[in-house]
Amino acid sequence: MGREFKRRQFLQIAGAGAFMFVAPGVPGWAAGAPAGPELVSPGCRGSNVKVARLYLGVPHAHWPEPTMDLDAEVKRYEAEFAKREKAFADVEFAPSVLVTSREQAQALAPQLADVDGVLAMHLSMGVRGMVEDVLAAGKPTFLYAAPYSGHEWTTFGKLRTEPQGAKFECILTSDFDELAAAVRPFRAIHHLREAKILNVTSRELSGEFLSAVADKFGTQIVRVDRERVLAAYEAVPEADAAAEARRWIRHAVKVVEPARDEIERSCRLALAFERLMDEDKATVITVDCYGSMYRQLPAFPCIGFTRLNDMGLAGICESDLASAMTFILMQSMSGRPGFISDPTVDESKESIILAHCLGSTKMDGPDGKACPYKLRTIMERQEGAVPQVKMEKGRRATQAILVGTDRIQYFTGEIIDAPDTERGCRTKIEVKVDGDIETLWHNWSHGLHRVTCYGDMSRDLERFCRYTGIALVDEASKEGGAVTT
Repeated sequence: MGREFKRRQFLQIAGAGAFMFVAPGVPGWAAGAPAGPELVSPGCRGSNVKVARLYLGVPHAHWPEPTMDLDAEVKRYEAEFAKREKAFADVEFAPSVLVTSREQAQALAPQLADVDGVLAMHLSMGVRGMVEDVLAAGKPTFLYAAPYSGHEWTTFGKLRTEPQGAKFECILTSDFDELAAAVRPFRAIHHLREAKILNVTSRELSGEFLSAVADKFGTQIVRVDRERVLAAYEAVPEADAAAEARRWIRHAVKVVEPARDEIERSCRLALAFERLMDEDKATVITVDCYGSMYRQLPAFPCIGFTRLNDMGLAGICESDLASAMTFILMQSMSGRPGFISDPTVDESKESIILAHCLGSTKMDGPDGKACPYKLRTIMERQEGAVPQVKMEKGRRATQAILVGTDRIQYFTGEIIDAPDTERGCRTKIEVKVDGDIETLWHNWSHGLHRVTCYGDMSRDLERFCRYTGIALVDEASKEGGAVTT
Protein backbone atom coordinates (compact mmCIF):
# COMPACT_ATOMS: atom_id res chain seq x y z
CA MET A 1 0.00 0.00 0.00
CA GLY A 2 2.99 2.28 -0.56
CA ARG A 3 2.40 5.91 -1.46
CA GLU A 4 4.75 8.69 -2.43
CA PHE A 5 4.12 12.42 -2.20
CA LYS A 6 5.87 14.98 -4.34
CA ARG A 7 8.76 16.25 -2.27
CA ARG A 8 7.67 19.89 -2.46
CA GLN A 9 4.14 18.96 -1.48
CA PHE A 10 4.78 16.72 1.48
CA LEU A 11 4.03 18.35 4.81
CA GLN A 12 6.83 17.60 7.21
CA ILE A 13 5.72 17.82 10.79
CA ALA A 14 6.40 14.35 12.09
CA GLY A 15 9.20 13.39 9.68
CA ALA A 16 10.69 13.71 6.21
CA GLY A 17 10.91 11.76 2.96
CA ALA A 18 8.98 9.35 0.80
CA PHE A 19 5.53 8.11 1.67
CA MET A 20 5.94 4.40 2.28
CA PHE A 21 4.00 2.16 4.62
CA VAL A 22 6.82 0.24 6.30
CA ALA A 23 6.12 -2.61 8.68
CA PRO A 24 8.54 -2.84 11.64
CA GLY A 25 11.70 -4.62 10.53
CA VAL A 26 10.48 -5.00 6.96
CA PRO A 27 11.68 -2.03 4.86
CA GLY A 28 9.38 -1.03 2.01
CA TRP A 29 6.85 -3.83 2.42
CA ALA A 30 4.54 -2.06 0.01
CA ALA A 31 6.91 -2.22 -2.95
CA GLY A 32 4.98 -2.78 -6.15
CA ALA A 33 1.75 -1.21 -4.94
CA PRO A 34 -0.02 1.09 -7.40
CA ALA A 35 0.64 4.82 -7.20
CA GLY A 36 -1.80 6.73 -5.01
CA PRO A 37 -3.22 10.24 -4.99
CA GLU A 38 -0.92 13.23 -4.86
CA LEU A 39 -1.50 15.23 -1.70
CA VAL A 40 -0.37 18.74 -0.87
CA SER A 41 0.07 17.50 2.68
CA PRO A 42 -1.64 14.88 4.89
CA GLY A 43 -5.35 15.61 4.66
CA CYS A 44 -5.21 18.09 1.77
CA ARG A 45 -5.59 17.49 -1.97
CA GLY A 46 -6.22 21.06 -3.09
CA SER A 47 -3.91 24.04 -2.73
CA ASN A 48 -1.12 25.36 -0.55
CA VAL A 49 -1.81 27.17 2.69
CA LYS A 50 -1.56 30.88 1.95
CA VAL A 51 0.17 32.94 4.62
CA ALA A 52 1.17 36.59 4.61
CA ARG A 53 4.72 36.87 5.99
CA LEU A 54 5.33 40.38 7.27
CA TYR A 55 8.51 41.79 8.80
CA LEU A 56 7.59 44.78 10.96
CA GLY A 57 10.37 47.26 11.78
CA VAL A 58 11.21 50.95 11.98
CA PRO A 59 14.54 52.31 10.71
CA HIS A 60 16.88 53.59 13.43
CA ALA A 61 14.64 52.47 16.30
CA HIS A 62 16.26 52.45 19.73
CA TRP A 63 15.67 48.68 20.25
CA PRO A 64 17.24 46.29 19.42
CA GLU A 65 19.80 48.97 18.45
CA PRO A 66 19.69 52.13 16.31
CA THR A 67 22.12 50.97 13.63
CA MET A 68 20.34 47.69 12.88
CA ASP A 69 20.05 46.94 9.16
CA LEU A 70 16.41 45.91 8.66
CA ASP A 71 17.13 44.23 5.33
CA ALA A 72 19.86 42.16 6.96
CA GLU A 73 17.45 41.26 9.78
CA VAL A 74 14.91 40.04 7.22
CA LYS A 75 17.62 37.89 5.62
CA ARG A 76 18.45 36.45 9.05
CA TYR A 77 14.84 35.36 9.47
CA GLU A 78 14.63 34.04 5.94
CA ALA A 79 17.63 31.84 6.67
CA GLU A 80 15.72 30.39 9.61
CA PHE A 81 12.71 29.72 7.39
CA ALA A 82 15.01 28.01 4.89
CA LYS A 83 16.38 25.73 7.61
CA ARG A 84 12.80 24.61 8.19
CA GLU A 85 11.83 24.37 4.53
CA LYS A 86 10.18 20.99 4.93
CA ALA A 87 7.86 22.32 7.63
CA PHE A 88 6.66 24.96 5.16
CA ALA A 89 6.52 22.73 2.07
CA ASP A 90 2.77 23.26 1.70
CA VAL A 91 2.87 27.00 2.51
CA GLU A 92 2.79 29.84 0.00
CA PHE A 93 4.09 33.05 1.58
CA ALA A 94 2.30 35.81 -0.29
CA PRO A 95 2.86 38.62 0.32
CA SER A 96 6.27 38.36 1.98
CA VAL A 97 7.43 41.91 2.66
CA LEU A 98 9.27 44.26 4.99
CA VAL A 99 6.87 46.85 6.43
CA THR A 100 8.40 50.01 7.89
CA SER A 101 5.43 52.37 8.28
CA ARG A 102 1.74 52.41 9.09
CA GLU A 103 1.01 53.61 5.58
CA GLN A 104 2.63 50.48 4.17
CA ALA A 105 0.73 48.30 6.62
CA GLN A 106 -2.59 49.89 5.68
CA ALA A 107 -1.85 49.50 1.96
CA LEU A 108 -1.49 45.72 2.44
CA ALA A 109 -5.21 45.24 3.16
CA PRO A 110 -6.18 44.03 -0.36
CA GLN A 111 -3.35 41.48 -0.35
CA LEU A 112 -4.51 40.07 2.99
CA ALA A 113 -8.08 39.46 1.83
CA ASP A 114 -7.55 35.87 0.69
CA VAL A 115 -4.81 34.62 3.04
CA ASP A 116 -5.41 31.90 5.62
CA GLY A 117 -3.41 33.80 8.20
CA VAL A 118 -0.74 36.40 8.85
CA LEU A 119 2.67 35.56 10.33
CA ALA A 120 4.41 38.75 11.44
CA MET A 121 7.92 39.18 12.85
CA HIS A 122 8.57 41.97 15.35
CA LEU A 123 11.94 43.39 14.27
CA SER A 124 12.18 46.64 16.22
CA MET A 125 10.58 49.08 18.58
CA GLY A 126 7.75 51.21 17.15
CA VAL A 127 5.54 48.61 15.46
CA ARG A 128 2.43 48.71 17.67
CA GLY A 129 0.48 50.85 15.19
CA MET A 130 1.45 48.52 12.33
CA VAL A 131 0.16 45.55 14.31
CA GLU A 132 -3.20 47.28 14.74
CA ASP A 133 -3.34 48.06 11.01
CA VAL A 134 -2.67 44.42 10.15
CA LEU A 135 -5.33 43.25 12.61
CA ALA A 136 -7.83 45.55 10.92
CA ALA A 137 -7.88 43.08 8.01
CA GLY A 138 -9.68 40.61 10.31
CA LYS A 139 -7.34 37.71 9.56
CA PRO A 140 -5.88 35.30 12.11
CA THR A 141 -2.57 36.91 13.01
CA PHE A 142 0.46 35.49 14.82
CA LEU A 143 3.26 37.79 15.96
CA TYR A 144 6.71 36.38 16.65
CA ALA A 145 8.46 38.76 19.08
CA ALA A 146 12.05 37.84 19.90
CA PRO A 147 13.86 39.19 22.98
CA TYR A 148 15.14 42.77 22.52
CA SER A 149 12.75 43.46 19.65
CA GLY A 150 11.03 46.23 21.58
CA HIS A 151 8.85 47.17 24.53
CA GLU A 152 5.50 46.71 22.75
CA TRP A 153 5.07 43.26 24.26
CA THR A 154 3.89 44.99 27.43
CA THR A 155 0.72 46.01 25.55
CA PHE A 156 0.04 42.82 23.61
CA GLY A 157 -1.62 41.03 26.50
CA LYS A 158 -4.25 43.74 26.79
CA LEU A 159 -4.62 43.88 23.00
CA ARG A 160 -5.62 40.21 23.03
CA THR A 161 -8.60 41.07 25.26
CA GLU A 162 -9.89 43.84 23.00
CA PRO A 163 -12.22 43.37 20.00
CA GLN A 164 -9.50 44.28 17.50
CA GLY A 165 -7.27 41.60 19.02
CA ALA A 166 -9.85 38.79 18.93
CA LYS A 167 -7.80 36.91 16.31
CA PHE A 168 -4.38 37.97 17.60
CA GLU A 169 -1.79 35.57 18.99
CA CYS A 170 1.75 36.39 20.05
CA ILE A 171 4.76 34.55 21.38
CA LEU A 172 7.79 36.08 23.09
CA THR A 173 10.63 33.70 22.30
CA SER A 174 14.01 33.12 20.69
CA ASP A 175 12.97 29.63 19.53
CA PHE A 176 12.67 29.82 15.74
CA ASP A 177 10.86 26.48 15.67
CA GLU A 178 7.84 28.44 16.84
CA LEU A 179 7.62 29.90 13.33
CA ALA A 180 6.60 26.46 12.08
CA ALA A 181 4.19 26.01 14.99
CA ALA A 182 2.60 29.35 14.15
CA VAL A 183 1.28 28.16 10.78
CA ARG A 184 -0.35 24.97 12.09
CA PRO A 185 -3.69 26.59 12.98
CA PHE A 186 -3.68 28.39 9.62
CA ARG A 187 -3.20 24.98 8.01
CA ALA A 188 -6.23 23.64 9.89
CA ILE A 189 -8.37 26.54 8.71
CA HIS A 190 -7.23 25.89 5.14
CA HIS A 191 -7.71 22.11 5.26
CA LEU A 192 -11.21 22.36 6.71
CA ARG A 193 -12.21 24.83 4.01
CA GLU A 194 -10.96 22.54 1.22
CA ALA A 195 -12.09 19.24 2.76
CA LYS A 196 -14.75 17.02 1.24
CA ILE A 197 -16.27 14.20 3.28
CA LEU A 198 -18.06 11.26 1.65
CA ASN A 199 -20.68 9.65 3.89
CA VAL A 200 -21.80 6.20 2.74
CA THR A 201 -25.31 5.89 4.13
CA SER A 202 -28.93 5.56 3.09
CA ARG A 203 -29.99 8.01 5.78
CA GLU A 204 -30.73 11.60 4.86
CA LEU A 205 -28.15 14.02 6.17
CA SER A 206 -29.18 16.91 8.38
CA GLY A 207 -29.43 19.97 6.18
CA GLU A 208 -29.02 22.19 9.23
CA PHE A 209 -25.74 20.48 10.20
CA LEU A 210 -24.41 20.52 6.65
CA SER A 211 -25.14 24.23 6.36
CA ALA A 212 -23.61 25.01 9.75
CA VAL A 213 -20.39 23.16 8.87
CA ALA A 214 -20.17 24.76 5.44
CA ASP A 215 -20.85 28.25 6.80
CA LYS A 216 -18.38 27.98 9.67
CA PHE A 217 -15.52 26.03 8.08
CA GLY A 218 -16.29 25.63 4.36
CA THR A 219 -16.26 21.82 4.63
CA GLN A 220 -18.42 19.91 2.15
CA ILE A 221 -20.21 16.70 3.18
CA VAL A 222 -21.73 14.51 0.46
CA ARG A 223 -23.90 11.42 0.81
CA VAL A 224 -22.85 8.38 -1.23
CA ASP A 225 -25.32 5.55 -1.82
CA ARG A 226 -24.71 1.82 -1.68
CA GLU A 227 -25.02 1.36 -5.44
CA ARG A 228 -22.13 3.66 -6.15
CA VAL A 229 -19.90 1.83 -3.67
CA LEU A 230 -20.82 -1.53 -5.17
CA ALA A 231 -20.02 -0.25 -8.66
CA ALA A 232 -16.60 0.95 -7.49
CA TYR A 233 -16.04 -2.41 -5.79
CA GLU A 234 -16.85 -4.36 -8.97
CA ALA A 235 -14.50 -2.11 -10.94
CA VAL A 236 -11.51 -3.16 -8.81
CA PRO A 237 -9.74 -6.12 -10.46
CA GLU A 238 -9.71 -9.20 -8.25
CA ALA A 239 -5.99 -9.53 -8.87
CA ASP A 240 -5.39 -6.09 -7.33
CA ALA A 241 -7.45 -7.04 -4.30
CA ALA A 242 -5.53 -10.30 -3.93
CA ALA A 243 -2.20 -8.46 -4.12
CA GLU A 244 -3.33 -5.98 -1.49
CA ALA A 245 -4.47 -8.83 0.76
CA ARG A 246 -1.11 -10.56 0.39
CA ARG A 247 0.65 -7.42 1.62
CA TRP A 248 -1.58 -7.15 4.68
CA ILE A 249 -1.23 -10.85 5.48
CA ARG A 250 2.52 -11.04 4.84
CA HIS A 251 3.36 -8.21 7.21
CA ALA A 252 0.88 -8.95 9.97
CA VAL A 253 2.36 -10.27 13.19
CA LYS A 254 -0.37 -12.88 13.01
CA VAL A 255 -3.65 -13.59 11.25
CA VAL A 256 -5.88 -14.73 14.07
CA GLU A 257 -9.47 -15.25 12.93
CA PRO A 258 -10.29 -13.83 9.46
CA ALA A 259 -10.35 -16.15 6.48
CA ARG A 260 -8.38 -15.17 3.40
CA ASP A 261 -11.58 -14.52 1.46
CA GLU A 262 -12.70 -12.05 4.12
CA ILE A 263 -9.39 -10.22 3.91
CA GLU A 264 -9.46 -10.12 0.10
CA ARG A 265 -13.00 -8.70 0.07
CA SER A 266 -11.97 -6.12 2.65
CA CYS A 267 -8.98 -5.13 0.51
CA ARG A 268 -11.11 -4.91 -2.63
CA LEU A 269 -13.46 -2.56 -0.74
CA ALA A 270 -10.41 -0.60 0.44
CA LEU A 271 -9.33 -0.05 -3.15
CA ALA A 272 -12.89 0.93 -4.05
CA PHE A 273 -12.83 3.60 -1.34
CA GLU A 274 -9.69 5.09 -2.83
CA ARG A 275 -11.32 5.08 -6.28
CA LEU A 276 -14.41 6.89 -4.96
CA MET A 277 -12.32 9.48 -3.16
CA ASP A 278 -10.19 10.10 -6.25
CA GLU A 279 -13.32 10.62 -8.34
CA ASP A 280 -14.70 13.20 -5.92
CA LYS A 281 -11.34 14.69 -4.86
CA ALA A 282 -12.38 13.86 -1.30
CA THR A 283 -10.03 13.52 1.66
CA VAL A 284 -12.39 11.72 4.07
CA ILE A 285 -14.83 8.83 3.81
CA THR A 286 -17.09 7.42 6.48
CA VAL A 287 -19.56 4.54 6.36
CA ASP A 288 -22.76 3.94 8.32
CA CYS A 289 -21.32 0.51 9.07
CA TYR A 290 -23.42 -0.27 12.16
CA GLY A 291 -26.55 1.36 10.75
CA SER A 292 -27.99 1.50 7.26
CA MET A 293 -24.88 -0.12 5.71
CA TYR A 294 -24.60 -3.03 8.15
CA ARG A 295 -24.04 -6.14 6.01
CA GLN A 296 -25.06 -4.13 2.93
CA LEU A 297 -21.53 -4.00 1.51
CA PRO A 298 -19.27 -6.88 0.44
CA ALA A 299 -17.06 -6.43 3.52
CA PHE A 300 -16.57 -4.28 6.59
CA PRO A 301 -14.66 -1.05 5.89
CA CYS A 302 -12.02 -1.43 8.62
CA ILE A 303 -8.95 -2.36 6.54
CA GLY A 304 -9.94 0.29 4.02
CA PHE A 305 -10.12 2.94 6.73
CA THR A 306 -6.76 1.95 8.20
CA ARG A 307 -5.23 2.07 4.74
CA LEU A 308 -6.58 5.58 4.09
CA ASN A 309 -5.43 6.85 7.48
CA ASP A 310 -1.95 5.49 6.82
CA MET A 311 -1.89 7.19 3.41
CA GLY A 312 -2.60 10.67 4.76
CA LEU A 313 -6.32 10.60 3.95
CA ALA A 314 -9.04 9.61 6.44
CA GLY A 315 -11.40 6.69 7.01
CA ILE A 316 -13.94 7.32 9.77
CA CYS A 317 -16.07 4.72 11.55
CA GLU A 318 -19.85 4.69 11.84
CA SER A 319 -20.77 7.81 9.84
CA ASP A 320 -19.45 9.88 12.72
CA LEU A 321 -19.32 13.34 11.17
CA ALA A 322 -18.22 15.07 14.38
CA SER A 323 -15.23 12.75 14.56
CA ALA A 324 -14.59 13.28 10.84
CA MET A 325 -14.38 17.04 11.35
CA THR A 326 -12.17 16.59 14.40
CA PHE A 327 -9.93 14.18 12.50
CA ILE A 328 -9.39 16.76 9.73
CA LEU A 329 -8.58 19.43 12.30
CA MET A 330 -6.07 17.33 14.23
CA GLN A 331 -4.46 15.72 11.18
CA SER A 332 -3.93 19.12 9.58
CA MET A 333 -2.05 20.49 12.59
CA SER A 334 -0.06 17.38 13.49
CA GLY A 335 0.46 15.62 10.15
CA ARG A 336 -0.74 12.47 11.91
CA PRO A 337 -3.95 10.42 11.71
CA GLY A 338 -6.36 10.21 14.60
CA PHE A 339 -7.50 7.16 16.52
CA ILE A 340 -11.27 7.19 17.03
CA SER A 341 -12.22 5.29 20.14
CA ASP A 342 -14.69 4.32 22.83
CA PRO A 343 -13.48 4.91 26.41
CA THR A 344 -13.46 3.01 29.66
CA VAL A 345 -12.00 4.47 32.86
CA ASP A 346 -9.66 3.12 35.56
CA GLU A 347 -9.55 5.63 38.41
CA SER A 348 -7.02 3.50 40.31
CA LYS A 349 -4.43 4.42 37.65
CA GLU A 350 -5.81 7.89 36.90
CA SER A 351 -6.22 6.59 33.37
CA ILE A 352 -8.67 6.21 30.56
CA ILE A 353 -8.52 3.24 28.17
CA LEU A 354 -9.31 4.20 24.59
CA ALA A 355 -10.52 1.27 22.53
CA HIS A 356 -11.70 0.62 19.00
CA CYS A 357 -11.27 -2.41 16.81
CA LEU A 358 -9.80 -0.33 13.99
CA GLY A 359 -6.34 1.07 14.60
CA SER A 360 -4.09 3.00 12.21
CA THR A 361 -0.57 1.66 11.88
CA LYS A 362 1.08 4.94 10.85
CA MET A 363 0.25 7.02 13.92
CA ASP A 364 3.31 9.21 13.26
CA GLY A 365 2.04 10.07 9.79
CA PRO A 366 2.56 8.61 6.31
CA ASP A 367 6.34 8.76 6.56
CA GLY A 368 6.54 7.56 10.17
CA LYS A 369 7.38 4.10 11.36
CA ALA A 370 4.58 1.56 11.32
CA CYS A 371 3.21 -0.10 14.42
CA PRO A 372 2.91 -3.91 14.45
CA TYR A 373 -0.55 -5.31 13.88
CA LYS A 374 -2.54 -8.53 13.88
CA LEU A 375 -5.48 -9.23 11.59
CA ARG A 376 -8.53 -9.93 13.73
CA THR A 377 -12.30 -10.04 13.55
CA ILE A 378 -14.31 -7.12 14.88
CA MET A 379 -14.60 -8.03 18.55
CA GLU A 380 -18.25 -7.20 19.26
CA ARG A 381 -19.46 -8.67 15.96
CA GLN A 382 -17.02 -11.60 15.74
CA GLU A 383 -16.88 -11.09 11.97
CA GLY A 384 -15.06 -9.01 9.39
CA ALA A 385 -11.35 -8.22 9.26
CA VAL A 386 -9.62 -5.44 11.13
CA PRO A 387 -6.01 -4.51 11.96
CA GLN A 388 -5.42 -4.75 15.71
CA VAL A 389 -2.60 -2.24 16.15
CA LYS A 390 -0.04 -2.15 18.95
CA MET A 391 0.60 1.53 19.51
CA GLU A 392 3.62 2.99 21.23
CA LYS A 393 3.85 3.45 24.99
CA GLY A 394 5.43 6.55 26.49
CA ARG A 395 3.98 8.94 23.91
CA ARG A 396 2.15 12.13 24.73
CA ALA A 397 -1.38 12.18 23.34
CA THR A 398 -4.29 14.57 22.86
CA GLN A 399 -7.92 13.56 22.59
CA ALA A 400 -10.58 15.96 21.33
CA ILE A 401 -14.04 16.24 19.82
CA LEU A 402 -15.66 19.10 17.94
CA VAL A 403 -19.15 19.64 19.37
CA GLY A 404 -21.39 21.28 16.78
CA THR A 405 -19.41 24.14 15.29
CA ASP A 406 -18.68 26.24 18.35
CA ARG A 407 -17.00 24.06 20.99
CA ILE A 408 -14.06 21.66 21.31
CA GLN A 409 -13.68 19.38 24.33
CA TYR A 410 -10.26 17.86 24.92
CA PHE A 411 -7.72 16.47 27.35
CA THR A 412 -4.06 15.44 27.20
CA GLY A 413 -2.03 12.67 28.79
CA GLU A 414 0.63 10.00 28.35
CA ILE A 415 0.16 6.55 26.86
CA ILE A 416 1.17 4.16 29.65
CA ASP A 417 0.05 0.90 28.05
CA ALA A 418 -1.26 -0.69 24.87
CA PRO A 419 -3.33 -3.53 26.37
CA ASP A 420 -3.68 -6.78 24.44
CA THR A 421 -6.70 -8.32 26.08
CA GLU A 422 -9.82 -9.96 24.72
CA ARG A 423 -11.99 -7.52 26.64
CA GLY A 424 -13.19 -4.44 24.83
CA CYS A 425 -12.36 -3.55 21.25
CA ARG A 426 -9.23 -4.92 19.54
CA THR A 427 -6.93 -1.86 19.49
CA LYS A 428 -6.39 -0.13 22.82
CA ILE A 429 -4.23 2.48 24.47
CA GLU A 430 -4.30 3.41 28.14
CA VAL A 431 -3.69 7.10 28.78
CA LYS A 432 -2.75 8.57 32.16
CA VAL A 433 -4.66 11.82 32.11
CA ASP A 434 -3.21 15.25 32.78
CA GLY A 435 -5.52 16.75 35.34
CA ASP A 436 -8.16 14.85 37.28
CA ILE A 437 -9.62 11.57 36.00
CA GLU A 438 -12.80 11.88 38.08
CA THR A 439 -13.40 15.36 36.73
CA LEU A 440 -12.92 14.00 33.21
CA TRP A 441 -15.58 11.35 33.46
CA HIS A 442 -17.95 13.63 35.37
CA ASN A 443 -17.64 16.16 32.52
CA TRP A 444 -18.00 13.57 29.73
CA SER A 445 -20.76 14.46 27.26
CA HIS A 446 -21.77 14.23 23.60
CA GLY A 447 -21.36 10.52 23.08
CA LEU A 448 -18.53 8.01 23.24
CA HIS A 449 -16.33 8.82 20.29
CA ARG A 450 -13.31 11.09 20.49
CA VAL A 451 -10.25 11.46 18.23
CA THR A 452 -6.75 10.89 19.66
CA CYS A 453 -3.45 11.97 18.09
CA TYR A 454 0.10 11.51 19.25
CA GLY A 455 1.54 14.67 20.79
CA ASP A 456 0.40 17.47 23.07
CA MET A 457 -1.71 19.64 20.79
CA SER A 458 -3.16 21.93 23.44
CA ARG A 459 -1.38 25.07 22.23
CA ASP A 460 -2.39 24.41 18.63
CA LEU A 461 -6.00 23.88 19.68
CA GLU A 462 -5.98 27.06 21.75
CA ARG A 463 -4.75 29.11 18.81
CA PHE A 464 -7.15 27.51 16.33
CA CYS A 465 -10.09 28.14 18.66
CA ARG A 466 -9.07 31.75 19.20
CA TYR A 467 -8.86 32.36 15.47
CA THR A 468 -12.23 30.72 14.75
CA GLY A 469 -14.23 31.89 17.77
CA ILE A 470 -14.68 28.41 19.23
CA ALA A 471 -14.85 27.61 22.94
CA LEU A 472 -12.14 25.21 24.12
CA VAL A 473 -12.75 23.15 27.24
CA ASP A 474 -10.26 20.94 29.07
CA GLU A 475 -12.52 18.17 30.35
CA ALA A 476 -9.99 17.01 32.93
CA SER A 477 -9.37 20.40 34.49
CA LYS A 478 -10.89 20.91 37.93
CA GLU A 479 -11.27 24.57 37.07
CA GLY A 480 -13.13 23.61 33.89
CA GLY A 481 -14.63 26.25 31.63
CA ALA A 482 -13.66 27.59 28.24
CA VAL A 483 -10.06 28.43 27.58
CA THR A 484 -10.98 30.77 24.73
CA THR A 485 -13.90 31.82 22.59
